[in-house]
Amino acid sequence: MLNYLALLLSPYYYNALIIVASYFFILSLINHYEMWRFTYGPELVDGPLVSVLIPARNEEKNIERCLNSLKNQLYKNYEILVLNDNSVDNTAKILERYVSEDQKIRAFTGDPLPDDWYGKPFALHQLSSHAKGEILLLTDADTIHSPSSISWAVTNMQYLKADMVSGYIGQVFKTLGEIVTVPLMFFLTGFVIPLSLNRYTKLSCFTAAIGQYIAIRHDVFKAIGGCESFRKKTSEDIYMSRYVKRKGYSVRFLNITEYVKCRMYNGYHGAIEGIGKNIFDFLGKNTIVIFLMAVAVLFFLFFPFPLLIGGLILKSPWTLHILIVNLLYTLTWIFMFLGQRLNWWYGLLWPLIFLNLLYMAAWSWFRTVSGKGFIWKDRKVS
Repeated sequence: MLNYLALLLSPYYYNALIIVASYFFILSLINHYEMWRFTYGPELVDGPLVSVLIPARNEEKNIERCLNSLKNQLYKNYEILVLNDNSVDNTAKILERYVSEDQKIRAFTGDPLPDDWYGKPFALHQLSSHAKGEILLLTDADTIHSPSSISWAVTNMQYLKADMVSGYIGQVFKTLGEIVTVPLMFFLTGFVIPLSLNRYTKLSCFTAAIGQYIAIRHDVFKAIGGCESFRKKTSEDIYMSRYVKRKGYSVRFLNITEYVKCRMYNGYHGAIEGIGKNIFDFLGKNTIVIFLMAVAVLFFLFFPFPLLIGGLILKSPWTLHILIVNLLYTLTWIFMFLGQRLNWWYGLLWPLIFLNLLYMAAWSWFRTVSGKGFIWKDRKVS
């Protein structure tokens, strides 16, 4: 069957595959260079007040590590604000202890979640109203920061004259399910967004952000309407960067792997819930767009691998073309993992990563259009 399909698709399909795979390989290298070229090391240890904002809902297992990592920063002028977002575990008691021990830390009890908000945007909305800093540093309760984390943010914002900075932090994987799911966030800069164009155009489609670490000027945050502008978005980080860009401000996507670490999810199910809920939302909840994306991923990203197996077995005349495509995809993923200081051999799993993306896209679409929604932090989002 694969042999007949191979003959049917040739030669245009195979030539197109070569072009597409070459483009993605080159794009990933350019984006890697872009992030590292414009990323400064942490140099500034004093400057404007930085307000670190941490939403915390049922984070008794994580919040102590996060606060301990933020307590002793090299940067001098900062405050830490934590919102206990209606937790039912020991988060509140832990926060009470840290507030009594460190005057830099302030904790607040979250209001009940309104129907027209999602949890994280509403938590950040409440925190920002208490923030005194010129710069807001938004981070998650499961992150662990090096002593240079805040210095890194201020240095890069000052040196790059950026109004908002974000990027990839160091990811920690402990299961195969996490390895084939969480790296889908690298898909943005490996297969979608040419980051270099962000410096030359005002189009918001070339911006990106990762919610685990976002530094933004407080006045810019207010100028885009704060969290009101993305009050019911699961991919609030992406939408924040787009709104900042549309207002004419500077957004930079950099590499933060050395200064912040995180294990985002515990196992495959948690990773599917966490990443999957954002896919359809990221695409504007447009069924036609997600269908076209799935078709493109199937035929241009995943299908070359089984086609190579079939070509080798059936001695297809197009085997060399498919071999080159597979090699380019393998190298693309290997370089992306190496760029994030992760094991290179994760890149060999790219067929599973793309197959998993197809499953997650279908799951994200179905859960949204069916009204079933997603359960995240014990709350339903749709």
